[in-house]
Amino acid sequence: MTDAVAAGGYPQGVKLGVDVGTVRVGVAICDRDSILATPYKTLDRNARKNSDVRVIAKLAEELGAVQVIVGLPRTMKGEEHSSARMATDYALLLAAELAARGLAVPVNLVDERLSSVSAHRNLHEAGMSSRDHRKVVDQVAAAGILQHAIDMQKARGADVGSRVTAPSPSVDLGAGGADQPVRAMPADTAQFSHNGRQQ
Repeated sequence: MTDAVAAGGYPQGVKLGVDVGTVRVGVAICDRDSILATPYKTLDRNARKNSDVRVIAKLAEELGAVQVIVGLPRTMKGEEHSSARMATDYALLLAAELAARGLAVPVNLVDERLSSVSAHRNLHEAGMSSRDHRKVVDQVAAAGILQHAIDMQKARGADVGSRVTAPSPSVDLGAGGADQPVRAMPADTAQFSHNGRQQ
């Protein structure tokens, strides 16, 4: 796959957004012009077989995606705890699966503070009952993560987040991700506030 990169240094084309949870994983997509991110689907998280990781990699292949944005949940103080580690492990699994398929699709971790809170609020404002939120909130959160990333790429004229590189084939990621250290190349080290604006 050709990795179409703009003059500013970020991929141009269809992108996927991923919101990682312990039970469900939300997926969003954007158009080829990277203007609008839309919710796509919610997957059940299968940490034992990682079938959801393969579904996302297959989707990236079918759509000709040029980048995958995975939300990195940080606290309001910018700290990373277990949920951030889970997202990082998931990004590593996804990068490895994409590489195994021979796809040169970069995976970036992007700060996603309060994305789920915003998703619930948006669904409530749209008139959806709280009972029905669970079915779509993860994909709506993924769309929020992706929209934030593509907006920032355009505003900055550069890539955002931290690039995650696939572990070597000899590394066994196992069911939970890896005990190996994370190898991430920072594309952008800027911090973002909870409202998505650069600090």
